[in-house]
Amino acid sequence: MTTGAWIAIAAIAIALAFGLYRAATDGRFTGTKALAADADAPAKPSSELSLLADTPWADGLGQRATLLQFSSAFCAPCRATRRILTDVAAAHPDVAHIEVDAEQHLDVVRRLDILRTPTTIVLDPQGREIVRASGAPTKAQVLSSLPS
Repeated sequence: MTTGAWIAIAAIAIALAFGLYRAATDGRFTGTKALAADADAPAKPSSELSLLADTPWADGLGQRATLLQFSSAFCAPCRATRRILTDVAAAHPDVAHIEVDAEQHLDVVRRLDILRTPTTIVLDPQGREIVRASGAPTKAQVLSSLPS
């Protein structure tokens, strides 16, 4: 075999491995992230912090949970995620869905360490992060991440 053929085989193998990795991890809910504290803010235990404090969405929390979605205008998986989260919120009146345009609210994106869109964060009634998912989750994944 020629060197070019080996390079092509290696490139295909790497692309396949990356695709399988993304398929396995995309949309999966994982544990909470440690967020950097604001240097000017008084120190509070992380259990008392609401992620939506000092944002326009601070009053939009659900009684059971809040599905906080970060999306962007040209993101196709964001539209699918929006439909899923809207359906879940409609089926459960104690669950709220808040969608944030990541491009318009870069300060919040940086503070919450959002690395890609869509990112969904499930918040408890006090606005604390329970779990987060990068990528488009399924409806079953969203429902299983909600607190009882």
